[in-house]
Amino acid sequence: MRYQTHFLNEKTDNYIRTIEFRHPKKIPLSVSIMPATWKKYGETIEKIVLDHPTLFPDYKKGDFKNYTYFWAYEKGQHTDTWGIVWNNIEEGLDSQPVEELAPLRKWEFLDNYTPPNPLTDDWGNPNEKINWEIRKKTLEEIKTKGNLAGGGLPHGFIYMWHYYLRGFSNFMLDVADRDPRLDIINKMIIDYNTTLVNKWIEIGVESMYFGDDMGLQRSLPISLNDWRHYIKPAYKKILGTCKDAGVISYLHSDGCIIDIIDDLIECGLNVINPQFRANGLKNLAKFKGKICINQDMDRQLFPFATTSQLKDHFKEVIDTLYLPEGGLMIYTEIEQDVPLKNVDTIFNLLEEIEKIT
Repeated sequence: MRYQTHFLNEKTDNYIRTIEFRHPKKIPLSVSIMPATWKKYGETIEKIVLDHPTLFPDYKKGDFKNYTYFWAYEKGQHTDTWGIVWNNIEEGLDSQPVEELAPLRKWEFLDNYTPPNPLTDDWGNPNEKINWEIRKKTLEEIKTKGNLAGGGLPHGFIYMWHYYLRGFSNFMLDVADRDPRLDIINKMIIDYNTTLVNKWIEIGVESMYFGDDMGLQRSLPISLNDWRHYIKPAYKKILGTCKDAGVISYLHSDGCIIDIIDDLIECGLNVINPQFRANGLKNLAKFKGKICINQDMDRQLFPFATTSQLKDHFKEVIDTLYLPEGGLMIYTEIEQDVPLKNVDTIFNLLEEIEKIT
């Protein structure tokens, strides 16, 4: 693996041991507080954060006032480098693609469509070109601190990108009809992402973050056979590229993805970040020991839970998925609908996990 070429600090070493089932000292914990949550609660939630330095060791008083929104979290309409139009009605939460303005909503648009150049056009900052030398220098600086040098691709990079381009309804019909023109879009998406992954590898990346919400609340939006026909080959190509280069691959995917986790493991995935309620703990337990699970705790519970329900939830996840060999991380996301009392309770529970493992 690529990370073996430099010093690793204690936290990074523990993280990698967890992924590789080499008896980590602790369960890795991570917390994400959404921009909308900071906007709503401000200094009130900041006080809770400052009371939990174990979870937020780098946070300093007033930091939230200096945060800048990623363009997709800004209110209004935005057009990205692919020509996809995004609409945001709630600043601090993510935008949604506008289906009726999808750049390839009509097949005749495909003839004159040119995708962005993955090596120069920066999806994350459409007004600037990518400076790979700066990215390379950043990766080198990360390594000198003993951390894992990570890169990533835009969220929705494979499955979701198909309906970003065609519109969701069109894409569902395309899949049902096995429209051969969909293969052209599919290749376009694979080529774009493969070029980016190879460039990240060239400049020294050690781990790659991917995000692609492939599930609905109770199932995949397309059949398993269709997923294997259209989507799996792209994952096999991209995850296989990472594996061959000794790069750790991490995938976040919302919704019910239980039917495809085995396929993703087969493709070479190292870490899966699945939602709790959409997949079910008993179903996720089937993959205990087979792949590292960064368990997304139940965001659909957090707004309404009592203290005892939160305690039971965290205990159930640990009791079900924990192995002393590793393979379990805990991810907690705080949306703006979570009461502050529950935020404090969640942070206390996470600190208890930190102490006992």
